[in-house]
Amino acid sequence: MAETQKQMISDLETKAQLIRGDIIRMLAEAGSGHPGGSLSSVEIVTALYFNVLRIKPEEPGWPDRDRFILSKGHAAPLLYAALAERGFIPREELLTLRKLGTRLQGHPARGMVPGVEASTGSLGQGLSMGLGIALAGRLDQRDYRVYVLLGDGECQEGQVWEAAMAAAHYRTGNLTAILDYNGLQIDGPIKEVMSPLPFPDKWRSFGWAVREVDGHDFQDLLAAFDWAAGIKDRPSMIIANTVKGKGVSYMENEVGWHGKAPDKEQAAQALEEIGAGR
Repeated sequence: MAETQKQMISDLETKAQLIRGDIIRMLAEAGSGHPGGSLSSVEIVTALYFNVLRIKPEEPGWPDRDRFILSKGHAAPLLYAALAERGFIPREELLTLRKLGTRLQGHPARGMVPGVEASTGSLGQGLSMGLGIALAGRLDQRDYRVYVLLGDGECQEGQVWEAAMAAAHYRTGNLTAILDYNGLQIDGPIKEVMSPLPFPDKWRSFGWAVREVDGHDFQDLLAAFDWAAGIKDRPSMIIANTVKGKGVSYMENEVGWHGKAPDKEQAAQALEEIGAGR
């Protein structure tokens, strides 16, 4: 690996560490929220906001910006932390998560927070929104790309597959979906609740280009995003194998941490393990 790439990946790892720490601080302060799926997607979102997305934090409505949609809207702490680290919102605002009068609601709301492209949280809808935005870009003759982050349990929703079918039919090469495949949802393992597996075969059968990656490996993720940008005749799906609660020992692969905030003592342990002091 070239020295410049090593430095870039090192910088991304530092950003991911800071974002993980902010997620824990936000949730502990709020006393509610979703740590498991926020932590599992940190590297995905960090790679997007600090290497992939063409955006201008000082001009959130720039018409030629790339769009990112957090379809799994309960992972809002991750999105807010990334937006703060990227300069869209003040970092000190993060501790207002879920409090009365805050802009930082439990699920993202478009129009309230700069950089939030879609109001999400009703699972299954984000890919349809992303498809509509991708088609609008084609009609407007703009070259932006649209990225949609899906949850694996979310893929039990029928609307996901309607959008998948339509995206392939309309050959939306400017649309990339990323699947956070951590294997757990609020009620247990996805394969036991209602299995949407096997993911690679399903997405290919719907006409998508598919690539599987280690969702915590920046080199793997960046190569996949480069691959996706080169596909012009159909939508692309990056299946990211991840660990729910990644980075915090007592949360990793534990379904009980899907939607439960750490208390002060648990948060202190998590921050020590993450090493996310500022």
